Amino acid sequence: MSVRRLAERQPPSFAFTAENLAWAKAQIDKYPSGRQQSAVIPILWRAQEQCDGWLPQKAIEAVAEMLGMAKIRVLEVATFYTMFNLSPVGKYHVQFCGTTPCMLRGADGLKKVLHRLIGEENEVTADGKFSWLEVECLGACVNAPMVQINADYYEDLTPETLMQIINDLSNGKAPKSGPQIDRQNSAPIGGPTTLTDPSLYEDSQTSGPVSAALLDDDAKKPGKAANVHEAPIPKPPVADATDPRQK
Repeated sequence: MSVRRLAERQPPSFAFTAENLAWAKAQIDKYPSGRQQSAVIPILWRAQEQCDGWLPQKAIEAVAEMLGMAKIRVLEVATFYTMFNLSPVGKYHVQFCGTTPCMLRGADGLKKVLHRLIGEENEVTADGKFSWLEVECLGACVNAPMVQINADYYEDLTPETLMQIINDLSNGKAPKSGPQIDRQNSAPIGGPTTLTDPSLYEDSQTSGPVSAALLDDDAKKPGKAANVHEAPIPKPPVADATDPRQK
């Protein structure tokens, strides 16, 4: 992993808002006495959200003081995890997946679009709207190639669809997240290709077929609670009429 350093230009101070401070204290209270430092990652994440997507040095130091940690230890956490941005990012921060499955599916074309429309990695556009960064696998390999923009995944991309997404965001529109083709989540393109024989769903206990498994976007009916069990068949009394001792 390459060396990650704090940005040269830093704000002079940082303080949590009242709402975020209350949230941070609630996270700390989840841990037993003496283990409050376990809350460092979620509180750093909250600080990053408050700072428009990046972690200034003063925010890192504020988290250290809140948790009673040495500043260097919190800095080690912030520089180790790449989900923490150490320099300012755009309003729409694009994380481009450049690992093997995405590259095999045409990610190189997406990278060219990002260079053309946004610029170099870790640079913010003049209007402050966009930045991008190449990252490791984001876990959506079956829907490659893909990018993550802020909290949303955009999958099954082509250079043309990525250009449209960026243009829509630039114009204040909300593009559809998820697969950009006719695909249901991570299901096969064009619909199911296996287990489609109706006879597979014949119920031996009934006279007719039962319905196939629900699709992901169908409503799921709740089943019995895990702690509900059928009562066992009671054992006969020790001395009932069948007991030979009664004859």
